[in-house]
Amino acid sequence: MRLALLIALLVTPTVAQQSLQKQIRDIASAAHGKVFVACSLPGTPLNCNLDPKARPPMQSVFKLPLALTTLHQVEQGRFSLDQAVPFRNSDLILPKPYSPLQDKYPQADVDVLLRELLQMTVTFSDNTASDMLLRLAGGPEVVNEYIRSLGVTGFHLRDDERALHRQHDLQYRNWFEPEGAVLLLRRISDRSPLTAEHTALLLVWMSSPSGRLDGDLPRGTKVAHKSGTSDVDNGIAGATNDIGLITLPDGRRLAIAVFVSDSTADEATRRQVIARIGRCVYDYATKKQ
Repeated sequence: MRLALLIALLVTPTVAQQSLQKQIRDIASAAHGKVFVACSLPGTPLNCNLDPKARPPMQSVFKLPLALTTLHQVEQGRFSLDQAVPFRNSDLILPKPYSPLQDKYPQADVDVLLRELLQMTVTFSDNTASDMLLRLAGGPEVVNEYIRSLGVTGFHLRDDERALHRQHDLQYRNWFEPEGAVLLLRRISDRSPLTAEHTALLLVWMSSPSGRLDGDLPRGTKVAHKSGTSDVDNGIAGATNDIGLITLPDGRRLAIAVFVSDSTADEATRRQVIARIGRCVYDYATKKQ
């Protein structure tokens, strides 16, 4: 009897994990493309992996590591959040990408607070603001090096937004393994390399609604995330992504990354795939409390 009970205890989690992964694969099929998933919830055997070491194009997901790097430099004394950063005419990206900053100052030639550039980059995914931050931080390799120093592997930034908007295929040179993205989220949540003040500020900037990971969760669920989206070229969307921390009812944070690549589904379907995967994993995690 004891042996049968032990076997049941060992087998049940495995069967449940297989069921979760099957649900994720079934949901992912609607994307008509490639879907990569990873997640983590400390103290549990949670496994929602779907090709977690793949290297999908990350698009604007890179803005979270960029902001983390810049805040680290602030803490080193290199910059101040309230310092003025010149917005030069040469910073304008033409033809104009999505950029509230460029909408506000179409001629540039003004100073913008570093704090504002960071918020625009993380909260609004402002492309021009992020390129200004990347220039200020020292370029892609500085960001790569800092993320590696945190023990996070599988992140590679090579091109800025200006380059990505000029050549569609360059996005595939900027990638983030889902497993690495989840590890970065866990660092921010559990062992942040930043001060408590700056960590809290970053999480606030990450908390704007996206309709992706937060799109199908119970009302009031807290989600801190960073999404990324490519243009559609010849009917194929190279990237529709979201990575984030979902706060569960007991206060624990579920880290999850969903990357939808080379999809022929429409935008609403791609977003729904991410939302449904987020809800599926959330339901599994909360049932195991």
